[in-house]
Formats: sequence, structure tokens, C-alpha cells
Amino acid sequence: MNKVILMGRLTRDPDVRYSAGENALAIARYTLAVDRRFKRDGEATADFINCVVFGRSAEFAEKYFHQGIRIVVSGRIQTGSYTNRDGVKVYTTEVVVEDQEFAESKAASDAYVPQQRPRQNAAPAMPTPESASVDGFMNIPDGIDEELPFS
Repeated sequence: MNKVILMGRLTRDPDVRYSAGENALAIARYTLAVDRRFKRDGEATADFINCVVFGRSAEFAEKYFHQGIRIVVSGRIQTGSYTNRDGVKVYTTEVVVEDQEFAESKAASDAYVPQQRPRQNAAPAMPTPESASVDGFMNIPDGIDEELPFS
């Protein structure tokens, strides 16, 4: 069985490209910094795992994932190889993501990223606990249903 589950932070914004052809397919690539369980000389260490995701999940990553956010992914490890321009064979290992989800709240994620830079096509701000009505439910802003990634 080939199954992997990882939790880590994105080292950079996802790199999204689209396949050529009539039915273009989104392909997102990102790297997760996954903390190691044990520290070396008192210093935390991490592994940097390359991930690739396809289709609607790739579009979701493009829209909602950014550098520093903590996510959980599950998928399978895939190895491959190619010959580079210099004629040297290069071996690759990456996780083909089957499922991805947020591992912390937006507020915690934003607190982790020291500088929040403006993003293109940013989703509207989600309601905060301070916007809760008397009955304890949050007021949902108008038009938010158009921005949801699911139907």
C-alpha cells in the first residue's frame, strides 16, 4: 500500500499551471515544510516535501493556500526520473495529493506569516466571533456563497 499523510507549512505560494488542450487541467505544485519529531542540537529541523495536486483541488490550492499556511495532505508517493539538459539523469520523489485541508484557523495562519502581502483574487473576509449575533451564530456576509469552493 502506498499512502502518506503529512502536516506542514507551505514554503511558498503554490505554483499553478494549466495543461494544454481543449480541456485544460490545473496542476498545482507546492512544498511542505514538515517538522521532524526530534530536534538536532536543540534546533528544530524539517523535511521539505514536494507535492503535486490536480484539477479542482489545484484550483482550490491556488485560491486559498499561501506561504506559511499549515495544511494536512494525504496521497501517495511517486518517484520518477528524467534527463536534464546536461544529459544527467535526475531522480524525483513527490507526493501526489489526493486530499488536502486546512490544519489551523485563518487567524492562526495569518499570525504566523510576519508580513501579509495583498493577494490577487483574495476571498472575502470571513466573519469573526465578534460579529456573532445574540443567538451565538455569526452573521454571514452577502455574496459569500458565490465564493465557496464547493457546490
